[in-house]
This record gives sequence, structure tokens and C-alpha cells, in this order.
Amino acid sequence: MPDVEMKLAEEKKEETKAESAPKEPLTPLAEIKLNFTFIDRAVSTLEPRFTHRVLRTLTTLVKKLDDSILRNSIEEAFPKESATKSTLLAWLPSASTDAEMQVDSSATPTTNTNVVTSEPVPEIDIYFRLLILHQLSKSTSNVPKAKQLAIETVQKMQALNRRSLDSIAAKIWFAVERVFELGGDLSEARPMFLAAQRTAALRHDDETQASLINRLLRSYLAYSLYDQADKLVSKTTFPASAGNPQYARYHYYLGRIKAVQLNYSDAHANLQQAIRRAPPATVAPGFYQAVYKLFIVVELLMGDIPDRSIFRHAVLEKPLKGYFEIVKAVRTGSLSQFQQTVLKHAALFQADKTHTLITRLRQNVIKTGIRRLSLSYSLISLKDICVKLHLDSEEDAEYIVGKAIRDGVIDGRLVHEKGWMACRGAGGVKRGYGAEVAEIFSRRIGYCMELHNQSVKAMRYPLNSHRKELADAEGAREREKELAQEIQDGELDDEDLGGEF
Repeated sequence: MPDVEMKLAEEKKEETKAESAPKEPLTPLAEIKLNFTFIDRAVSTLEPRFTHRVLRTLTTLVKKLDDSILRNSIEEAFPKESATKSTLLAWLPSASTDAEMQVDSSATPTTNTNVVTSEPVPEIDIYFRLLILHQLSKSTSNVPKAKQLAIETVQKMQALNRRSLDSIAAKIWFAVERVFELGGDLSEARPMFLAAQRTAALRHDDETQASLINRLLRSYLAYSLYDQADKLVSKTTFPASAGNPQYARYHYYLGRIKAVQLNYSDAHANLQQAIRRAPPATVAPGFYQAVYKLFIVVELLMGDIPDRSIFRHAVLEKPLKGYFEIVKAVRTGSLSQFQQTVLKHAALFQADKTHTLITRLRQNVIKTGIRRLSLSYSLISLKDICVKLHLDSEEDAEYIVGKAIRDGVIDGRLVHEKGWMACRGAGGVKRGYGAEVAEIFSRRIGYCMELHNQSVKAMRYPLNSHRKELADAEGAREREKELAQEIQDGELDDEDLGGEF
């Protein structure tokens, strides 16, 4: 018996070691085969969570794909004489003999014991088309071919009209947008997006609807059609059940629209939501950088200075170098430094589509410079302001100073006859105490003295007056006691008590 128990204990230890040992990562071919089973299970059980599990690994799987892996997985998924298989293989480049010899054993099946005899579900065909679209998008030479495949896939997907395709359809539309954008024909896909968005809204397909709204917004903003994008936002309702990645994109596009419309506070709020809902910076660095570029410009337009820690982030340090120089120019109020920075990084700002917003910062730079001058000088001529701020003429300086005084940026006044700007000091207090300041102090001192006098009057009471009241009360009680005692003893008669009373 002890031997048997020892053997059982050893077997349990081996099982626990096997379970705790790290599993080897699946090869791309094995991962695709595993995804077939999940998609088949999702269709048979009507559970979309299995399809979501497949699409969750799409980004990492696409990076590991090549033509040979796709070809081998298609060969294993479909029967030998399948028309669907020949159609899918036609979209892939023909495999050369040298390439076939170089394919490793992990990607090429050594034995094919499970021979497929029946056609798989249509969802697997659409899933393969999605993988092929991403594979063709890796090379610019294959973009025309990918565009044809995208149009054919959309037509087939709409002809099938299966609700089990909803999750895959959302990813298909993203791939379609990517293909048309690489080809420079994103506007051609807009009618397809609009028709599909209406259908998805009628069918309450939230995933596809959220994806298509973002596709349409990107299409409008790519061609600077901000009015149409704003109308789309006002006429549609973004699904509340959409995932965080879709919400992050939606808030980013809203931030761009609001920033162009001069609604900087709403744009700032939308961009904050995009940053919170976005994936980590290491997962989606491109989106993270794009959001922060616009976020910094919007903060500057609001009159705030972004936090310096943003520019020290590992993912943001190099891409935000030009924006950091813009922040320094706005902070110091140096118009010459600002103009030099804009000219130096003009290509970067135009590529990021923030050049128009950055040019609006010129007024902020001038206001900052005027504020610094108002704190440094009590009296300065408009000519000196032109020299220090690099303005074109004294008329421009007078207009800018007048607007700054009216907006409350500085506390001062313009002396138009002499061409001066008379400034007040920091905190709005004049340099030197005149009659006006003396009058203000006199009013404040008078108010304080009156408050003191009223308080003293309210606290004046007769000295020890409460003691007299206490003594009178004690005497009255003593007299009452004496009178009561005399009545009991019979010492008082009716005459003493007041006759008949």
C-alpha cells in the first residue's frame, strides 16, 4: 500500500509540473486552424463570444502571416475540389518551387490525417478574405488587387446576410478603408460606407455601425469636409455598447471637428476621453501620438501650457519634439522664435494636419509677449512694442494692445496722442500711490472703524445689574416665607389681611 500511495503522489507531482510548465506558442498555421473551430462553434451555438475571441488576436496574427501560411491553411480548411478554395487561392501569389522548399516544417503540414470532405461555414470564407486583405495591404504593389478583393468581399458579405457575420463584418470594413486609403481613393468607398451604415442602423448591428461611423468620419476629415462630418455626428447616435477602441477613435475625430470649429473646451474634453479609452502606448503608439499632438495644440489655444512630463514619455519624446519647441515659444511670448519653429517643422505639422491650428497660436504668442512687457514697463511706446514683438507696424501694435486691454489680458490704457501704453504693475496695483488709491484706503479704514464702534456699542451692559435682580428675587422669596409662617401661627387677623378680603 505505501508503494501505491508513493506512485500516486509522484504522478500528481508530474501532472502539476506539466500544468505549471509554460506552454509553447502556437504556430500561425495551428492558430488559424484553432480559429476555425471557434468560428464553427460560434455559428452552431449562436454565441458571438467565440468570434470575438478569434478577432482579439487578429492584430498579432496578421504580423506573423505570409503567403505560404495562408495557402497551406486554405488547403487544409476546404475540400480538394472546392470552388471557394480555388477562388481564395487565386488572390494569393503563385508559390514558386524555391519558396516551397524553404517553408519550414512548422508551417507545412507533414501529415494530413483529417481530410475535409464538406464545405465549411461561410464565416470561415469571409475570415480568410479578411486575412488575405491584410496580407495584400503589406505591399503597395498589391493595392489594386486588394481593392478588387475588398469590393468582391463586401458584395458577398451583403449577399449572405447572416447575423453571425456581424463581428467579422466590422473588421472587414476597417480593412476595406485601409485598402482604399493606401490607394489614395478613400472617397470612392464613401458610398459603400453610407449604404452599409444605414443597413447596420436598421438591423441594430452596433459593432458594424460603430465601425462604419468611424470610417465615414475618417473619410470626411481626410478631405477636410468638416461640415459634413459635423452633420454626420449630429444625425447619428454612436452605439453605447461599442468597444473602447471604437470609442477612442470616435472621440479623437470629435476633438478634431470641435478644434476646427473654435470650440476648444469641448475638443479638450473629447481628446481626454480618447486618451483614457485608447489602448496602451506600447500597443497603439501611432494613435497615442496623434491624439497627444492635437491635445497639446488645443491646450495652447485654450491659454494653458501642457505638462512637461508629456514630452518625457518614451513613446512621445521624439515625435513631439517640434511641438515642444512650439510650447516654449508660446510660453516665452517670442514671436520670432514661434515663426522660426513653424517654418522649421512646417512639413511635420502639415502631415499631422495641425498646421492650421498652430497658425492660430500667433495671437496667443503676441498676448503673452504684451503681458510680459506690461509687467516690465510702466510706460512704453508702441514703436518699442513693434521692435520687441516683431510686429509689422504701430497700427497693428495699437490694435493688438487695445484688444488685450479690452479682453483683460493686461491692466493698462492707451495714450493715443503720444503713442504710449501706460501699464499697471503686477496684481493690478499702480506704481505709486495717488489720490485714487488714498481714497480707496480711506473708505476701507472708515468701514473697519464703523464696524468696530458698532460692535463695542452692542456689547455695553450695566455693570453688575444681574446681581441686583438676584438680590430682589431672594428678598421676595424671604418675605413670602415669613408671611406664610405668620398665617400658620395665627398671628394675623382679618384686619391685618385687609378687612373683608
